[in-house]
Amino acid sequence: MPAKPLRKTSPKSTRGRSAKTAAERSATGRGPNRARVAAILERLDAAYPAATCALKHRNPFQLLIATILSAQCTDERVNMVTPALFEKYPNPNAFAYASPAELQQEIRPTGFFRNKTKSIMGASRKIVEEFQGEVPQTMEQLLTLPGVARKTANVVLGTAFGQADGVVVDTHVQRVARRLDLTKNTEPKKIELDLMATIPRDKWILFAHQLIWHGRRVCQARNPKCIECNLEKICYSKDKRV
Repeated sequence: MPAKPLRKTSPKSTRGRSAKTAAERSATGRGPNRARVAAILERLDAAYPAATCALKHRNPFQLLIATILSAQCTDERVNMVTPALFEKYPNPNAFAYASPAELQQEIRPTGFFRNKTKSIMGASRKIVEEFQGEVPQTMEQLLTLPGVARKTANVVLGTAFGQADGVVVDTHVQRVARRLDLTKNTEPKKIELDLMATIPRDKWILFAHQLIWHGRRVCQARNPKCIECNLEKICYSKDKRV
């Protein structure tokens, strides 16, 4: 007996299933749809209207150095170290030709002080010798500095120069963005691309600061304070505490 021919699915029914799936995702809030992203941004604006970089600095160069020091270290600890550091080394030239041993002792409390000394001195020397003593203002140029990756470059460009070339992705941004279903990725570069595609460009700088503040104050890694969170009703994280 010949086998029955497989029943073909009509284009109409395929579209119907796709539309239903999209509607279901929208109803549950899953996925970065526009309405949900707008709601997230609105609530972040309400909670942190003036969020900004917590690293204390007086100019772009000090911000660059402080950001390098902040790797694997809290901003609070960096802010304890930098006042005396910037008094002793007031400009790129002072850092570029400092005694490595002395500089290591100055920044020891921030951790990884040997590698950070190499990065700081290398970046300072390049700024002096190739950029006339001024911190470069493009992503491409900043990434040529020793110790500077996209996170540091985005901090400097956004905070010091008001340029939105990308989104700062630190541990707080990674965690909160994943909890809010704004990304499924775990690699900072891929997370940044997801956020750049989802968040309006004119919000990139403020948005990153808001997520950092939210991650520190409310959406903490081990014990998130979900009951205090104004995003709780539109958050579907598996580790919610409500």
